[in-house]
Amino acid sequence: MDRHRQYGSAEVRGQLQIVHFADWGPPRKPTFQPMGNVGNGRQREYKAAGNAALPFGFAKRGFAVSVVVMHKNSLDAQQCAEAARKSQAVMHDKQNERDTRELRIDKVGVRGLRFPIQIRDKARSKQNTIATIGMFVDLPKEFKGTHMSRFIEVLNAHGSVVHVENITDILHAMQKKLNAATAHLEMEFPFFLTKKAPVTEMESVMDYTARFDATASAKDIDFVLTVKANVTTLCPCSKAISEYGAHNQRGLCTVQIRSRKAVWIEDLIAIIESSASSELFSLLKRRDEKAVTERAYENPVFVEDLVRNVALKLNAHRDVTWYKVEAENFESIHNHNAYACIEKG
Repeated sequence: MDRHRQYGSAEVRGQLQIVHFADWGPPRKPTFQPMGNVGNGRQREYKAAGNAALPFGFAKRGFAVSVVVMHKNSLDAQQCAEAARKSQAVMHDKQNERDTRELRIDKVGVRGLRFPIQIRDKARSKQNTIATIGMFVDLPKEFKGTHMSRFIEVLNAHGSVVHVENITDILHAMQKKLNAATAHLEMEFPFFLTKKAPVTEMESVMDYTARFDATASAKDIDFVLTVKANVTTLCPCSKAISEYGAHNQRGLCTVQIRSRKAVWIEDLIAIIESSASSELFSLLKRRDEKAVTERAYENPVFVEDLVRNVALKLNAHRDVTWYKVEAENFESIHNHNAYACIEKG
């Protein structure tokens, strides 16, 4: 086709007619003749014709041009804006529909959200880590659903890093934002300590798991701290019946507490590790390994002993008002685990 005779097109969007032109060749000014209707007649194509003047005066070589003109039966600009506003206002809020099943939901929200947090650290005053977060509220029986995006809004409103001191504010913000009687916040995160090997005193970093579970009911706040630490346990029975050696294994001890005032995560870790046959280390040289092995052999501990040892120390802690201690040994000579639990409060 002669590139001096290119095509343009027109389309109607709402009450605006959008006319497109492309590559008119030499800077002649073509006019447009309708080439027929397309579809339902609301779209038409036009063809450049001769040297007649282009009504819009924009076409030049190598340029693509779109021209907006008002349809002959169009509204004025103010009316168009009003129509657009009304079209947006008709979006339906499905969550606010009434539910007829007459069942209240205790907790509904988001879970598995990872977010930076900053917590208090006994050695360095603060520690930055990443938490896996859950945020929930209650839902009255009258409502079909909650607004999930509002949980994320609340969290991000407190900045790019959540501080532990802000937990109460976050709970109350959830109550207000989602019009809820109760709000729940759970945060689980790795906690790191620098430890020295028992003989060589070489330093290495150990990771533990900590968790905050906080609930706001009206203005009342309930807070539970959970700490999980791996330990070594050596079987007292195996030691007693064997001429040499005894089976030992890694065990996981989980401690949950409520307290009158804040308790250091490090203090709970120390209680757990001192209650087992031996604590664990990331880095051990041969002299360290010998010392750890002999320490475990000299302190045999059943899973029952582990939870009792921890419970005795928590009983003596003046700020602890409730606790639950669980221990699970991943048995080295059995195809099952050993488990024990004590709860008080």
